Amino acid sequence: MKTFQQPLTAQEETGYLNMMCSGDREAANEARKILIERNLRLVAHVAKKYVGAGEDMEDLISIGTIGLIKAISTFRQEKGNRLGTYAAKCIDNELLMMFRARKKATREISLYEPIGTDKEGNEINLLDVCEQEQMDIVDSIDNIEKISKLSRLIETVLDDREKEIIRLRYGLGKNREMTQREIGKMQGISRSYVSRIEKKALEKLKCAFYKMQ
Repeated sequence: MKTFQQPLTAQEETGYLNMMCSGDREAANEARKILIERNLRLVAHVAKKYVGAGEDMEDLISIGTIGLIKAISTFRQEKGNRLGTYAAKCIDNELLMMFRARKKATREISLYEPIGTDKEGNEINLLDVCEQEQMDIVDSIDNIEKISKLSRLIETVLDDREKEIIRLRYGLGKNREMTQREIGKMQGISRSYVSRIEKKALEKLKCAFYKMQ
């Protein structure tokens, strides 16, 4: 990992913060640049908490730096807080937002994984099959049939581990929806292995569902 500059002293920090508020745009930009550079060590320190989450340290620092820049841009000395304390929270929030966004994207991709087609040839995905709210009684009956088919396929097509992972991933039965990482921890396997099993299981369901049409 690259070596970062030493943090500013409290006096230096105050001086540069005051310079940022001055009417001299060039001086303010220079002060802002220095505040960012001299607080990168703080970004690395906060980012270390997430090293085990499957992300590259350089990527974590890049995202964390965005939080640092936001912190410097919105920090107000009159509130009596130290920049470092405020910035650490902003950096942490930026990293958490990144993880939440990626988790949401992963869930959306999984839910829209195609598993077959209906009688009219329209593509069906897992979200369609598991969806509870329907517009009318015809749709409701059709949805019940799809769920029934999917339930039978899960029992007959998948092996025990695949069944368990699909049920946990999509909150089927009395289970709550779980992330691949949570399932991996429960099963004593890696998140990537859970992902491979889930993908294989969905492909099995897709093929079997298609054959039932």
